Amino acid sequence: MTMGRLGSSKSLGKLRDEIISRRDPDRTYVAVCGSGCLAYHSNDVFRAFAREIKKRGIEGKVGLRLTGCLGFCQRGPVVIILPDQICYFGLKDKDVPEVVSETLINKRLVERLLYQDEDSNKRIAKINDIPFYKYQNRLIIGNNTLIDPRNIDDYIAVGGYSALPKALADMTPEGVLEEVKKANLRGRGGGGFPAGRKWQTTRDAPGETKYVIVNGDEGDPGAFMDRSLLEGNPHSVLEGLILGAYAIGAHEGYVYVRQEYPQAIENTELALEQMREYGLLGPNILGSGFAFDVTVHRGAGAFVSGESSALMTAIEGFVGEPRPKYIHTSVKGIWDRPSCLNNVETWANVPLIVNNGADWYQKLGTEGSKGTKIFSLVGKVNNTGLVEVPMGITLRKIIFDIGGGIPEGRKFKAVQTGGPSGGCLPESMLDLPVDFDELSKVGSMMGSGGIIVADDGTCMVDFARYYIEFLASESCGKCIPCREGLRNMLRILNNITAGKGEEGDIETLEELSEVMEAASLCALGQTAANPVLTTIKYFRDEYEAHIRERRCPALACPELISFHIAPDKCKGCGICVKDCPTEAISGKKKAVHVIAQDKCIKCGSCLQVCPKKFNAVVKRSRQDLPATKSS
Repeated sequence: MTMGRLGSSKSLGKLRDEIISRRDPDRTYVAVCGSGCLAYHSNDVFRAFAREIKKRGIEGKVGLRLTGCLGFCQRGPVVIILPDQICYFGLKDKDVPEVVSETLINKRLVERLLYQDEDSNKRIAKINDIPFYKYQNRLIIGNNTLIDPRNIDDYIAVGGYSALPKALADMTPEGVLEEVKKANLRGRGGGGFPAGRKWQTTRDAPGETKYVIVNGDEGDPGAFMDRSLLEGNPHSVLEGLILGAYAIGAHEGYVYVRQEYPQAIENTELALEQMREYGLLGPNILGSGFAFDVTVHRGAGAFVSGESSALMTAIEGFVGEPRPKYIHTSVKGIWDRPSCLNNVETWANVPLIVNNGADWYQKLGTEGSKGTKIFSLVGKVNNTGLVEVPMGITLRKIIFDIGGGIPEGRKFKAVQTGGPSGGCLPESMLDLPVDFDELSKVGSMMGSGGIIVADDGTCMVDFARYYIEFLASESCGKCIPCREGLRNMLRILNNITAGKGEEGDIETLEELSEVMEAASLCALGQTAANPVLTTIKYFRDEYEAHIRERRCPALACPELISFHIAPDKCKGCGICVKDCPTEAISGKKKAVHVIAQDKCIKCGSCLQVCPKKFNAVVKRSRQDLPATKSS
């Protein structure tokens, strides 16, 4: 940061020119992922680069940034060298001296750290040539590569805070609102409600005091899109929030972030401090007369607090419980005042729309779903991580072209979209376009953007049971349909996966789903049955096998399987004996081993550690349980 408070739009433009003029466009930069890759010790890699660059005396020629998420989490830590766009994966601190010497100084590639394409068996150096990145359109998260989230100047240098002076100096609040409405930006938090309509409702609601809110709760298992945006580029979200406040007539905003996201909180609070120093928050922003400021609220971690009215109740200082929707929060939200809530990604789209225009935005996506969407691609897929793609891309392209298909040669079975309340879709729907409306038609939803892939080793009954268990534990319990409906669903699913299912269980699950959808107070209960309904619809045969035959077709439910050692394959290596937690395996060295079924807890460790060249441990269905009569 180089200047004090900016008094006008022109002074912000002057600051941008000054920042850019001091930067050598040809200077080499090393971007080290400082988000999810921290779990892979990317901090150690960053520090190793800092030491080695200083040791070689090349600080003036090479810059170093600890960035937000670079996307390809499966191959972390990820390091990108700019401007050459060279991408290295799986770096350890011991690799850094070689990278500095070979690539930064001698301009040679370190082949073993490059991405290896499985089809061609070739090493790929450039980020945009790597299949994981090649098929994406990274409008929102692409700048993570170029920005240190702790330095506002980096954001300004890549064009950040250019939409703000354009709006304040050249557009009326109504003009900004109309541009967002024309762009047909739909909320990225799950419901897909048009953002412009929500803004209009809040703007038109009676009362002088209005609020705008960033929903950074994001409690879906396996989802980390919003967290990564706040960690990697909080200014894009905050610029969108100011633009929304200007359009609506709000002078106070909140960023609601989970307490479990300390880095997102830290980077957001630092961003707010830097914005205040530059005069981008506070009274008379850029000399426009518009005043606005933001408070960060740390959420307590309840999943239900992601629901709009529950979140606002939490901001007020009460337990996060939803309210009846007789009056929308856009009209009566925080302290009964008009409050506009959008999620992190929705706000980050707003500067793009104001800068480039609604007509430009309308060209992205499908007829009813415009723009791009960030997904967390996880589960049984080779390339896990954050992906940003245009609306309308097919599930097949995401899972197989970007995700690289299913690992270990297994077959694709299902994909769940939309988080714990999303639906599970079979292989026949892989060519379905991914947008709000198409997913809803088949019983799933966009949700906040989770895509969880299941292979043929996944039991779909247990898959549904897992999510119902999560939702049952996260239900606030305020309304009976959700609270008791989920408890009873979980009881039935537990029985089915334990081999205790009964005829009529499937029909009971369907009836419970109907009641929950119609009578629950909030979207948690109204959509909670989606995993059950879609697995019954598309994988009904698995439910019937569990109930009628006491058999798990996927060999995944512990109560319905047993582990055995094949005598003709066992070489008596003893590895399984050492790894068994219950000492259920016995046998002398170089002699056939045996598993005592009464001691076996079905943990599967023996299967995992048995050498692949032997494959002596096998799973089998338990056929010793009595079957029920077929209906």
